Amino acid sequence: MQTPIIKGYFSDSRIRINNKHYIFVLALRKFNIQLIMKQKIFEYYIKSVLENDKEPNSVYRFCKDLKIKESEFYKHFASLDYLKSQIFLQFYNNTNSLIQKEKGYISKSPKEKLLSFYFTFFEVLLLNRSYVLFALQGGKNSLDKMVALKSLKLVFKKFAADLIQDGNDLKKSLINKRPEGIFSEGAWIQLMFLLKFWMDDVSPDFEKTDIAIEKSIRTVFDLFDSSPFDSVIDFGKFLWKEKFSII
Repeated sequence: MQTPIIKGYFSDSRIRINNKHYIFVLALRKFNIQLIMKQKIFEYYIKSVLENDKEPNSVYRFCKDLKIKESEFYKHFASLDYLKSQIFLQFYNNTNSLIQKEKGYISKSPKEKLLSFYFTFFEVLLLNRSYVLFALQGGKNSLDKMVALKSLKLVFKKFAADLIQDGNDLKKSLINKRPEGIFSEGAWIQLMFLLKFWMDDVSPDFEKTDIAIEKSIRTVFDLFDSSPFDSVIDFGKFLWKEKFSII
């Protein structure tokens, strides 16, 4: 059998490959096309929401406006609610991809890794601030917000639990080790507080959010290390000072 030739997808040159590699390249090409379509759906959903000031009413109408078949939509998402829940997960995935590329990230302490995550996560959210405010503010009820954040909560708590496990591994005494479930839930509550603070923040370049991130992380990890007094008081003073802007 003549060796197949693929032209133009990965480079401008003609590449001769054997049958096994040909199948692999076709599979990779299909995977990349699917990723592009998934990203296209994400972007159009956000655009549609912001331009119409409401969520799409049906998959049928959404697909018609996007000019794709419904079957293409269902390859990626079971429903519009599921699509909505995956948007904040995508923000998390983008954040994780960026911090993993930071120089020396692997050797950072759990505290430094969480700090990197928060700063990067809010930079990603800033690029999509209008959508975040639409999804989580205004007349949205608690159920709508839970749907939007459901997938994010699962992956973030796993991320936080891994950090706690790393911290526990550094502790010599079993007495000083902390339960991963409790602290990961605490980290999720912390993230929700910071998200609310960021949405309400009117300071230039969201500098008060940066302060809140640093002080809240210091407090959480001091609690983790059983030395909370100074940081708790410091964080409490900060919240008291900012109470009118966050409530």
